[in-house]
Amino acid sequence: MTVERTSNGTTADDAGQGAERLAHLLHVLDVTAHGTAAEASAGTNVGDDLFTGETLHQPNGRVYGGQVLAQALTAAWRTVGGPDGAGTGTRLPHSLHGYFLRPGDLEVPVDLTVERLRDGGSFSARRTHAIQHGRPILSMIASFQEQQDGVEFQAPAPQGVPAPEDVPSALDTLGGIDHPQARHWSHDSAFEVRHVEGDLFLGPAAVRSDRQHVWVRSRGPVPDDQFLHRALLLYACDQLMLEPVLRVSGHAWSSPGLSMASLDHAMWWHRDVRVDEWLLFEQAASSAQGGRGLASARVFTREGVLVASMGQEGMIRLPAA
Repeated sequence: MTVERTSNGTTADDAGQGAERLAHLLHVLDVTAHGTAAEASAGTNVGDDLFTGETLHQPNGRVYGGQVLAQALTAAWRTVGGPDGAGTGTRLPHSLHGYFLRPGDLEVPVDLTVERLRDGGSFSARRTHAIQHGRPILSMIASFQEQQDGVEFQAPAPQGVPAPEDVPSALDTLGGIDHPQARHWSHDSAFEVRHVEGDLFLGPAAVRSDRQHVWVRSRGPVPDDQFLHRALLLYACDQLMLEPVLRVSGHAWSSPGLSMASLDHAMWWHRDVRVDEWLLFEQAASSAQGGRGLASARVFTREGVLVASMGQEGMIRLPAA
């Protein structure tokens, strides 16, 4: 039997599954508004805006950090467009700083409280707490800005990086493996990832390095909504941020006894972005010590436009040798 493949190397079934996963992700990020704490008598600070979000299944049994970040950002943005909480204003997120405080529970929704810190002439600031079982699992501050003219400059894009069509995908590596984690990376993800220097799914990199390049793209088209594309980029990046620390230390996702968790995340959006077009993550590890690792990333379009920068510190623990 001949299997028809698209120009990107995926089958029609793969593309259909990817579109379904993406549609479900968009549904999960569409948090539900509940008015203010005073109206809901929820026991939070009076005047906070209240929202609720669903959770996505994860094979490790914990809520994915990128999901909570993107939901917290969405809840905050819904309050920027005016008192109706529709998020219909012209201010888009340009920076975010968040701390992961506790593991999330997949069995219960995520409650989100948004505090309106400031609305100035050009910028708005919001603080969001993601809460489960009455305790915060994430605390985040985000800033939003009107589109404005100003000085234009960007760091140059990396040169000599193979095109995404020339790089194996997670589906190529893991598609034939009957294991929940393998299926999660290869079939269940709403994003396709292609590691230029080789992935870390099944074993360490052939060559240790504190750098890596990864092509990323959603597995289907996304509506022409710039906020949505920015939120989805935030969602997608959390799965990759700490990989350079694994790569330079000679470990992989499959290393026995590996325990990893995001501790904090910072992100800056520089320009408009589309996650349904290929994006290149240029990543680097800065330090690893005390059971923690720090890594950064710059994200470029295929044409070399710098659209975002980010940094993350995480807990990385392995059994004593």
